Amino acid sequence: MFKRRKPRSYGQIASEMIYPRGGWGRATRYVMYRLRRLPDHPHRIARGVASGVFVSFTPLFGFHFLSAAATAWIIGGNILAALLATFVGNPVTLPFIAFASTAVGRHILGLEGDLSPHFIFREFSRATSEIWHNIHSMFGPKVAHWNMLHDFFFQIFWPYVVGGTILGLVVSVGVHYVTVPVFRAYQRRREKKMADRIERASQRAAALALQRAAALRDHPGDGDARPDRDRQPPQ
Repeated sequence: MFKRRKPRSYGQIASEMIYPRGGWGRATRYVMYRLRRLPDHPHRIARGVASGVFVSFTPLFGFHFLSAAATAWIIGGNILAALLATFVGNPVTLPFIAFASTAVGRHILGLEGDLSPHFIFREFSRATSEIWHNIHSMFGPKVAHWNMLHDFFFQIFWPYVVGGTILGLVVSVGVHYVTVPVFRAYQRRREKKMADRIERASQRAAALALQRAAALRDHPGDGDARPDRDRQPPQ
């Protein structure tokens, strides 16, 4: 019933993951709108946002939703806010996050060598292919080999974890302290609008009641009570 009349092709799905149909500006406004409308305490929403931002700095691709929900649950944050905040790790920002996190981690660990976002994602792609190859080798004649995965873990993945954890903590803590007053101010403004709306509705109801009372005083025979001549004596 709610399906598209013309289903999207796999190419359209992939392209919209990289660039949404309405653009990244519209997608960002939608996420912010949903965050502002969450019916929860500002601190819980801010903790959820911080959880989603922190997880976006980790190399747990494919598990960001689960990781964000678990992190928000542990620190008492809003889980839906955490899921929405993983939008920070979108295809536009992810290359910069990956490069900065890996560079910081390699610097802390004392690793040297050239580094670029293309090189990082190429290594992730090769490692993923290697994992699938080794899984298939368990059920066929192929031979498993782990040397490339060993180098990938210590040269890319572990530095990414170290640098992403540090940058993610710094950014998420900053985001938490920035978003708490923003959500609090929005909720106060929303409560004020709701109170004003209720007050206007009550004033209209009171005015209508006064008009009806005045009409009954001017025309007492037009009320709900029927005249005595219309009343039937009890049997």
